[in-house]
Amino acid sequence: MATGTNKDTKGTDGAALGYEQARDELIEVVRRLEAGGATLEDSLALWERGEELAKVCRLRLEGARARLDAALAADADGEDGTGDGE
Repeated sequence: MATGTNKDTKGTDGAALGYEQARDELIEVVRRLEAGGATLEDSLALWERGEELAKVCRLRLEGARARLDAALAADADGEDGTGDGE
């Protein structure tokens, strides 16, 4: 796999990355693809890694959104009952 060239991820499974780490690596992957000059095989490996990193970012953001929604719902339920329409 052609992921060993990036800082300290050294082929790390995307699921083990935090949002910021995955985002930063994704930015680097896009930069390398846009720069060109890579072989077809390396470009495909970078693309696949980019897809994996984009998925990690999306899942992390969805998880954060769910936590925020849950916190807001709990806050609304706990306040004077004004946010409780049921």
